[in-house]
Amino acid sequence: MNLNSHIDNIRNDIIKSAQEVVRIKSVQDNPKPGMPYGEGVAKALEKALEIAKNLGFITKNIDGYVGYAEYGEGEEMIGVLGHLDVVPEGGSWIYPPYGAEIHDGKIYGRGTVDDKGPIIAALYGLKAIKDAGLKFSKRVRILFGTNEESGSHEIEYYLKHDEVPTMGFTPDAQYPIIYAEKGITMFRVVKDFKKKPKSLIVKYIRGGQKPNVVPDYCECGLEVKDGNKKREIKEKLQTFVKETGYDIKEEENNDLLTIKSMGVSAHGSLPHLGENAIMRLLLFLDRIDLEDSDVKDFIHFFAQNVGIETDGKTFGVYLKDETGELTFNVGTIELDENKGALGLNIRYPVKYKYEDWMTPFEHKIKPYGIRVEDMMHQPPLYFPPDHPLIKVLSNVYEEQTGQKAELLAIGGGTYAKEMKNIVAFGPVFPGKPDLAHQANEYIEIEDLILNAKIYAHAIYELAK
Repeated sequence: MNLNSHIDNIRNDIIKSAQEVVRIKSVQDNPKPGMPYGEGVAKALEKALEIAKNLGFITKNIDGYVGYAEYGEGEEMIGVLGHLDVVPEGGSWIYPPYGAEIHDGKIYGRGTVDDKGPIIAALYGLKAIKDAGLKFSKRVRILFGTNEESGSHEIEYYLKHDEVPTMGFTPDAQYPIIYAEKGITMFRVVKDFKKKPKSLIVKYIRGGQKPNVVPDYCECGLEVKDGNKKREIKEKLQTFVKETGYDIKEEENNDLLTIKSMGVSAHGSLPHLGENAIMRLLLFLDRIDLEDSDVKDFIHFFAQNVGIETDGKTFGVYLKDETGELTFNVGTIELDENKGALGLNIRYPVKYKYEDWMTPFEHKIKPYGIRVEDMMHQPPLYFPPDHPLIKVLSNVYEEQTGQKAELLAIGGGTYAKEMKNIVAFGPVFPGKPDLAHQANEYIEIEDLILNAKIYAHAIYELAK
């Protein structure tokens, strides 16, 4: 059985098909009949199913939510779950983001690595098995998702209307294998301001884009009528900046003193890699003599209990196991004279339960009149290292790459959380940059082909 030579024979088809799908701008848009996520996403799904049909597979489009290519027979079914939707191109590109141009052995374009290239590689992996005439005991489905970048709501629809795979993988993360994904929460902590200041008034604080991103900008408007007080705040800011090295500036406009805090953005799963503009600003505001009020208490509470920590230690919610530590990110702030709200993203290690940190968290905030709103929770994902799925994928990875299959635990969440018995497997090789969501996203052609080989062997081993 030489699956790899079959893949080498269809190498040009793999490249061409990946390019065809990348050329379609499949960013979520306004729904239309039969197109729940807009026209671009629907076109990408149609194209992928057309390619699959031409390769000789049975195909089905489930109301524009999910499509699949199926091959083989049997009660059980192996699923490979990828997605055709992409995030907006953003940034400045050297080559057109939907051009799928080849330069220096790389295909450039949005979705080349996340996740159009890899799911096409898996489709052609199945084609190689078909060409080789190999028989197996289970059916195989290559599943084309369409909403992974905006909440994975399509999987919920699929699971209500169609069959759940027995087991499988998603080619939408890194190699070798992700056996553990932390529990993820995003929510707001809110306080209503009843006791209000009379002279030094915090008119607003605004900062951050999403709870799961470290904020790189935050600003505050202070209404200060007293000239001496204004001078004192400015002096305190100079001292604070000198002490900390933080990038914070002030601008004066009559009675309004605007304070602008700059930071460095990072993913909410790795908050220690960023510099939090919101928390820097709150630490400064905690230094000035704000008038006794609810807003002062709110700022003081977070400055003292979070500060620039990203692990929840002072807050009293720190947890750790062999899959990592709890991460605590303050991603957004919306505050005016009547109410303050912070958007938090807390991710906790897989051996723990939601209650293990949420109970102490609520206990901590309750005396301060702070409440939790809009809780979004995804429980952790964990496969023991000796699980049959992990063992098969580890063996295939080692045979095809000659490298040890080190198991990975991550703070990010993948498609694997949406469907039972699925783990994230590839497509980014160790030591290679992860270009998902970046400008100038590309996939190296040799990596695309190696992915097809790995996925072909993985599918065969799981389905035989």
